[in-house]
Amino acid sequence: MTLPPDALFHVPPPPPPPPPPVARLLVLAGEYTRHNDSLDILDSSAPELGTYARSAERLASETTEAITAVAGLKLFNHADLTAALVRLKQVAYLTDAASRHELVASRVLTTFAPEAVVGSAARIAAHMRRRRSGHAPEPDDRLDSVRQTALHEIALGHVVTTSSQGRDYVHSAGARVLIGTLRSLEKNGLADRVPESAPPAYVGGGCQDRVRLTTAGSIALATVIGSPPASRDHGPTPAPAAAKSAHRSR
Repeated sequence: MTLPPDALFHVPPPPPPPPPPVARLLVLAGEYTRHNDSLDILDSSAPELGTYARSAERLASETTEAITAVAGLKLFNHADLTAALVRLKQVAYLTDAASRHELVASRVLTTFAPEAVVGSAARIAAHMRRRRSGHAPEPDDRLDSVRQTALHEIALGHVVTTSSQGRDYVHSAGARVLIGTLRSLEKNGLADRVPESAPPAYVGGGCQDRVRLTTAGSIALATVIGSPPASRDHGPTPAPAAAKSAHRSR
């Protein structure tokens, strides 16, 4: 068979480089949430039941690779950095064990993985800033305190949406996230919704839409995670309260 001339010189584009280590951990946390959601929805009689073991194996490997990426930064040693890396190693060990257990036990072993990974990412990021590491990025100026909090809740796997009578509703297990904030994040390509990918809120209910960080959202959050939410809102500044007189008339 003769190939078209153009095909002879076609070179597939290289895969995109992995995001920086802290953002990479936030992406990984999202993958753990997706894994847990899949187990919660999976019917115990489904033919694809065995796929959860392969998913756990992949996540354990990706967690180990993320640890290696952080170690490759050669950051100044500190108790917070050590604690974060040890916690990530524990997540990797538990996830590897999850690949060898039956469904219910496997789900238990990865239950807190998203929170553990995000917590470790925050400690690593804070350590980088504290040591004025050259690896610490500049804060993303799109993230005011409200958006920063929303992204953090999404990274933790706390946020889902539902629809009723043409209206969207946001539900968060942690800090409140408004639908307007979510739409702003979606408009900027920082978050998106995966339809019917999260378990129902109650027995017999329909699946909910999981809100997840995009890669761009993970990179943006990585620039501020581990630091207090910075207020970049431009609302009016309240006037200072009038000082009380030191001497009151009697």
